[in-house]
Amino acid sequence: MRRLGISIYPQHSTLEEMQNYIQLAHDHGFSRIFTCLMSMKNNEEKEKLQQINQFAQQLGFDISADIAPQVFEELGLTYRDIAFLKEQYHLAALRLDMGFSGQEEAFMSLDVSNLKVELNISNGTKYVENILSYQPNRENIIGCHNFYPRKYTGLSREHFIKSSKLFKDNHIRTAAMISSNYAQYGPWEETPYGLPTLEEHRGLPITVQAKDLWHTGLIDDLIIGNMYATEEELQALGKLNRQKLELDIVPSAENSEVENKIIFEEPHFNRGDVSEYVIRSTQSRVKYKAEQFKPHDVFDIQTGDITIDNDEDIRYKGELQLVLKDIPNSGSTNIVAKVVQEEIYLLEKIQPWESFGFNMVEKKS
Repeated sequence: MRRLGISIYPQHSTLEEMQNYIQLAHDHGFSRIFTCLMSMKNNEEKEKLQQINQFAQQLGFDISADIAPQVFEELGLTYRDIAFLKEQYHLAALRLDMGFSGQEEAFMSLDVSNLKVELNISNGTKYVENILSYQPNRENIIGCHNFYPRKYTGLSREHFIKSSKLFKDNHIRTAAMISSNYAQYGPWEETPYGLPTLEEHRGLPITVQAKDLWHTGLIDDLIIGNMYATEEELQALGKLNRQKLELDIVPSAENSEVENKIIFEEPHFNRGDVSEYVIRSTQSRVKYKAEQFKPHDVFDIQTGDITIDNDEDIRYKGELQLVLKDIPNSGSTNIVAKVVQEEIYLLEKIQPWESFGFNMVEKKS
């Protein structure tokens, strides 16, 4: 099952504020937490982290803490002492921002504590394959991408795809970071430009980031990298379909009952013989061939429009299309809805034979 997560940084907040945030996330279907042992500066911060992690664990959250070899040294521990960290900080996983040689990670995965070892996916090296060559407990090996606070330093899509595939091809559970456009804090300082994994996601609505990452098929879990996301963002993420891309659209007020039924109640998938101009969902023209589709909204067709052919085209009437490029309208095509502007970004990512759907939203004033 795909999961949602938040991040917690105790040095920037009170215990009460974090408890309220965790409870709110829990109420909206979140079940993971990311935190950072590397940014803990003193015992007071560490004690606060222990307390908030215990609270989250009792709600059913799995908590992953960022760590590196030098942090083990600073704590007077070795990679053999992960059971202590699990108990001390109520952890489900240790995320190795910087790893060891490969053998140590494999050894950690076999520890009796059953703590998961979360690897850094973003490096894009053969690191994971090296670890697997030491015969780890594969069930305890997972991966998570980095986040990037500075503009223009996030991953390119090409590198993201390549590095993620190294993990998915080895059947390893993956996670990536999405970013609130309202949250202030990361592990060390304020983060005015967010904390996304992909650079192209910086500044996009958080639901668009989430839809895009899940839609790649390469990411299982999404974690909001910065703190605190708004309740509206948490609620919107919690409502997302985690398996199928559903686009937010504004329907035309002129639609017939049948047209709205086709849009919102019928299943849609992209035909295999793809066009560069439209995504065709053709089953409705068969099912509703006996219905009338009176002309309305027959304006020139723009990218992001959703159309249904009307009675002027007997052969194609009832067919739904999702428009990828501007095209003229001969009068035989009703514009029945528009994809919201920020989600037009997602259209070109719909693949042949892929299922998709629509969510109705109110027109923004």
